[in-house]
Amino acid sequence: MSIDFTLTSEQKKLQDTARQFAQDILAPVIKAADEEQDTQKAFTMMQTPYQEAYKLGFAMGFLPKEYGGGSVSNIDLQIVAEEITAVDPGFATILLVNGLALMPIAWYGNEEQKKKWIGEATSDESCNYLAGWTVSEAAGTPGGTANFDHPGKHPVGIGVTAEYDKSNGEYVLNGRKYWPCNAGGWDLQGANVNVVIVRTDPNKGGKEGLSGMIVPKGTNGVRYEQPISKIGHRLCQNNSIIFENARVPEENVFAEGNGDLIIAKAFTWSGPVAAIAAVGVARSAYEYVLNWSKTYTAGGDKPIMNYQAVGYKLAELAMKIEACRAFSWKAAHYLDQFDSEGHAIGAMSKVFNGEILFNGVFQAMQVMGVNALDKVHPVEKYLRESIVFPLYDAGNVGMQMRKIWGVMADPNFDPRAFMDSKPVEFKKSMEGWTAVTPSE
Repeated sequence: MSIDFTLTSEQKKLQDTARQFAQDILAPVIKAADEEQDTQKAFTMMQTPYQEAYKLGFAMGFLPKEYGGGSVSNIDLQIVAEEITAVDPGFATILLVNGLALMPIAWYGNEEQKKKWIGEATSDESCNYLAGWTVSEAAGTPGGTANFDHPGKHPVGIGVTAEYDKSNGEYVLNGRKYWPCNAGGWDLQGANVNVVIVRTDPNKGGKEGLSGMIVPKGTNGVRYEQPISKIGHRLCQNNSIIFENARVPEENVFAEGNGDLIIAKAFTWSGPVAAIAAVGVARSAYEYVLNWSKTYTAGGDKPIMNYQAVGYKLAELAMKIEACRAFSWKAAHYLDQFDSEGHAIGAMSKVFNGEILFNGVFQAMQVMGVNALDKVHPVEKYLRESIVFPLYDAGNVGMQMRKIWGVMADPNFDPRAFMDSKPVEFKKSMEGWTAVTPSE
């Protein structure tokens, strides 16, 4: 079978639709929202574009068709995500976090949970429905999210606890989450639903003691603080959330004892999306600087594009973008083949593209020299956006590299599996690498 990178007519139409949305609806509101100092107001400025994205299927299209979604392939998601992230990756994060939150219910939830929560998300007539992916926690001693699979008991690793109350069949949540996206909702009173990773057994480590918890809006005992003010991705909402004896019915628990697998697979699914987001941002930086270099003379007698130093830098960046797009598509195609079970290659694409293209955006700025610092040009924003990629999704060094390492360390790992498109089963034994110090 031949390898063909040509978009089908349907994919080309999808690309055109996404590009038109990004340029005509999203782009006009980005500059003012990015400069807005009130982080919640900046987020709410995205509500109208979000509603249009929802109507187009960009907010929930990746969810299973049998529950109202579009069953959009990971490859088709790449096409849409690149066009939107080329304008603003923070807005794209709002859309895609719906998948991080709700795809775990599709993978691990029971039939009743799938029908209720995914069906609700895909049938919102107001087109405002938001799902929060509520995993991350503040760094501390102990603390942080990257060590979610640490074998130590609470409070090591995930710190939010969910104690079962037998008297009324409820779980009681206590603790704090920090950094989750979409969790506060448009009114800072909560997303329509938050999928929260909690410690259901404080005496067990991260491989046995974690579970998924579906927390709907209006749950008593949940408090949302002002969203975090960030360098980049300013238009997505990152929250600090306080749980104080918040009660959730037991039917809202899923993947009990396997919350670690939820985290691992969700951040696998998002890996190629983060990878193509890096492509989108770098593409915008490259295209802007390429056009600028064809007219700017720097006081000379011809545009700087005529000089070798400029030509070589831009040529190198163009090559990096093409290579990284191919890697994104390869990883997405692999996930399509194996129901998103591509933990190593998903992480590889995220790590490689994010770090290569962060440097690539700075490379474009070097062509402009000191002019790149002038905010009349958009390249300083591209740099701020690109710095996010190596740091989020529990970070490249924090979690993604550990995941790749864990897969590779398995005695049965086939180093040609990705080249030959063979499945690689992810096992709990692949978790926890470097989570334990040598002395332990």
